[in-house]
Amino acid sequence: MRHCIFHVDVNSAFLSFSAVKRLRENPSALDLRTVPSAVGGDVSKRHGVITAKSLPAKRYGIRTGEPVVSALKKCPDLILIPSDFSTYRSYSKTLIHLLRQFSPLVEQASIDEAYLDMGVLNAPIDTAVQIKDQIRRQLGFTVNVGISTNKLLAKMASDFEKPDRVHTLWPEEISEKLWPLPLSSLYGCGRASASRLASYGMHTIGDAANAECGILQSILGERAGSCLWSSANGRGSATVTSEREAAKSYSNEQTTVHDIHRENYDRDMPPLLKSLSQQVARRLKQASVRALTIGIIVKTGTFRRFTRQLTLNQPTNDPARLFSVCESLMKELLFGADGLFQEKQVVRLVGVSAQHLETPAFEQLSLFDLHPPEKRNTVGSAPSALLPSAPSAAPPSVPSAASVSSAAPVSSAALASSTALASSTALTSSAASAPSATSLTSDKEQRLKQMLKQLNLRYGEGIVRRGTSSHKHP
Repeated sequence: MRHCIFHVDVNSAFLSFSAVKRLRENPSALDLRTVPSAVGGDVSKRHGVITAKSLPAKRYGIRTGEPVVSALKKCPDLILIPSDFSTYRSYSKTLIHLLRQFSPLVEQASIDEAYLDMGVLNAPIDTAVQIKDQIRRQLGFTVNVGISTNKLLAKMASDFEKPDRVHTLWPEEISEKLWPLPLSSLYGCGRASASRLASYGMHTIGDAANAECGILQSILGERAGSCLWSSANGRGSATVTSEREAAKSYSNEQTTVHDIHRENYDRDMPPLLKSLSQQVARRLKQASVRALTIGIIVKTGTFRRFTRQLTLNQPTNDPARLFSVCESLMKELLFGADGLFQEKQVVRLVGVSAQHLETPAFEQLSLFDLHPPEKRNTVGSAPSALLPSAPSAAPPSVPSAASVSSAAPVSSAALASSTALASSTALTSSAASAPSATSLTSDKEQRLKQMLKQLNLRYGEGIVRRGTSSHKHP
């Protein structure tokens, strides 16, 4: 008996989910899993990339991630169906609910896979078979279940022969089951890394596992080389977390289709940076956070990794702001005096990162922030909604930029009393143009308070309250 970690992976998930939905809506429909079929691209225009494929399509050599045009050349009769993410999310949620019947510790790794901490089991294979069979009966699609003592080995085991299979990969089975596999099949080892190691005579996972770690680090870089060596030797985490911890940072990376260098920078880099910035900004907004530190990540053709960061004055989740910062950092890194392009380096991977996250439950604003940008008054006229009507026809003026900064937070002194609003030193450049303190009646002050309340501004504290948090602003 030993502590067991299961990895449950849906076979051809997107295709399977769509196939099951079609069969439930029409039991006489063709089961897409039994014919060459794939998900991805624009079905009407027949372009894009393959995101999922059936096993019959795999026999034609069709790979996930390859262009639809290429897949159609391999199999002209390939059936293409569009993506359906609402269906994917629905089946994914149902799958996780079912898995929690077998263990309270279920960690969802992606929309179609999860880890289960099964504790100490007498018959782990029998339990795994029970899980996969129940999923097939109740949900209509098949899964593979990998069994081991850590998450890495369990995941590798679930990727053995498919579909609808249970596999073990115990530590004592590594040399027999894992090491003979090609390096490209090792989780975390991409095709480019595998190709680079192959040029040094390392073709299998066993070749990398039995090499010195320092050799891999010299080829792939210190971090990547160390991680790959540990994975090849079956080392991984055994901790299954049932609840996602709040992310401390967000990043998106993408390997370039071809190397980016000085000559094609203007054509290829800005669109890629913009896309990555939008992806990171979207994730920040989904988490209702903003980032104070924005960074870029670059991996060169020699697999060296470089980063640059900038800490902002104010946190943001605006994609345009992220892109602007990242573009500036990228130009500095590549075109600067000691830039990578000066060293004749090329870029093969680009990333955008966001760190030092803040939740905007409370936010200090200036008086001008109380209006949308297009309706804010310039520094020459007072915000009419915040001032009582003056006895004279001429509106009172606000102080110059030198005396009142639009970036300064609203203070309690500026709002707590009508005297502060009427003060000639705070709100006017001419004492003669300001209303006197005695002209602000109690009724007018009450109207002012009511207007501030409607603006969700806590009168007298100088902060705007956002969100539902009940915590006090420090």
